[in-house]
Amino acid sequence: MKITVTDKAENWFKNELGVEAGGYVHFFGKYGGATNVHVGFSTGMRVEEPTDPIVTMEQNGITYYIDSTDEWFFSTYDLAVDFDEKKDEPVYTYSEN
Repeated sequence: MKITVTDKAENWFKNELGVEAGGYVHFFGKYGGATNVHVGFSTGMRVEEPTDPIVTMEQNGITYYIDSTDEWFFSTYDLAVDFDEKKDEPVYTYSEN
């Protein structure tokens, strides 16, 4: 499991969510929707400090992470976070690791 975040996505987190250096972005699986590898589940995110992270990635002072309670959703995948300019929102793409 690994996380990558593009500069455009990071700028969205900073501008829309107010995340600054020293802050945290938590990615998790949630019921409803779909991803390119999940049916009935989509990717959620929220700004909060980690409690039991299993994957972390620090970039420009911001820590992006996945908590142990969501291992079932991410365990065989890498997560790439990009930004869709037409939709003005992050895009989450999964690839097998």
